[in-house]
Amino acid sequence: MKMTYKICFSAILIFSFSAIEGFSQKKNECNSTNTPAANSHFAKVQEKMEELVKLGIPGIVAGVKTEQESWYSAAGFSRIEDLNPMNSCNLQYLQSISKTYLATSILQLKDQGMIDLDQPVAKYLPAELAAWIVGSDRMTVRMLLNHTSGIPEYNYLPEYITVLLQDPDHAFTPLDYMELIKGKEPNFEPGSRYSYRNSGYVLLALMMDHLTGDHAEFIRQNIFKKLDLKNTYYRESPAYLEKPTLVDGYWDRYSNGIVENSSYLQKQNVRKMIGDDGIITTAADGIRFLEALMKGELISSTSLGEMKTWVNDSKSLPQYGLGLDLTTLGGKEAIGHSGGGLGAGSQLYYFPERNTYIFLAINLATVTGSPIHSQAEKVLNELYLEILKDKP
Repeated sequence: MKMTYKICFSAILIFSFSAIEGFSQKKNECNSTNTPAANSHFAKVQEKMEELVKLGIPGIVAGVKTEQESWYSAAGFSRIEDLNPMNSCNLQYLQSISKTYLATSILQLKDQGMIDLDQPVAKYLPAELAAWIVGSDRMTVRMLLNHTSGIPEYNYLPEYITVLLQDPDHAFTPLDYMELIKGKEPNFEPGSRYSYRNSGYVLLALMMDHLTGDHAEFIRQNIFKKLDLKNTYYRESPAYLEKPTLVDGYWDRYSNGIVENSSYLQKQNVRKMIGDDGIITTAADGIRFLEALMKGELISSTSLGEMKTWVNDSKSLPQYGLGLDLTTLGGKEAIGHSGGGLGAGSQLYYFPERNTYIFLAINLATVTGSPIHSQAEKVLNELYLEILKDKP
């Protein structure tokens, strides 16, 4: 799921933050990689992070990399119940940022001559699956990547949401998501306009399975291993979300400012997703990936240019490329992606004007409403402004 927030960061212990004051903190499971705020600039960023925690966000991690320095830090808790402090080495849910990794792997296949982005996706699918998706003979790979295909969205369907929330143990398979939209007409003529669709990335992952045997293994070998991302994981085992350094997720279930632990629901949801979600990583590994992508270490310069060719939204503003979005944060143009789920929210962006990479993650749901979000939005913007401001 995409994090629509310029704050869209979303949980079953009811716990007041004031109730934990004065308790001693237990040691986190990971060895902290937090970087001391050696100058007043990062000290002020740290203050903003602490302010976000005071507003009710359980925990937050930040990573910043510029030409001159790198800084990683955290505030709050990775798990409230045990008073485990958040550390920058904690694993975070990427949610829809996973789409950037999938898109990169598809561009790698394109560079290898295995696919043509402007061919219909039906050409690269098993015949039976292609027949399920009405219009797959008109939806190109590029249209799926930049959300102009018109493919119906499984994530909007009541029958999916009902099962997701009422029966989290339901064993969804990737094909189940496609069966939810089987036989449904495209919402608009493929290629005619932009509309964000998770379904398209599930279909792209299934396309990669057909072409490579296992899209997740392809990503692990051609991105994780290539970049030596030792703290990035995606479907290498059924239990990959059970790592002790993975943060607990929380949500404001009743939109009343009281958070509850949503980790079980969060994990059950994420572990079933392919293509549009599913990757967990650390701040440092996330920044390493985006930096390698922007510097042409993973795909050709031609393919990178195609990734950064934007389609316009309904307001005629450039919005999305191939697995990358274009936005403004802290008053600066940003290229990257955001993600949100039932217990987490994350942002990973490159700021060309500053040649700066920023990773932010919180362990609070961003797909449900909360007064915490509305209060935190202003502080988050101030945090970006502090990171990106001109240095004296």
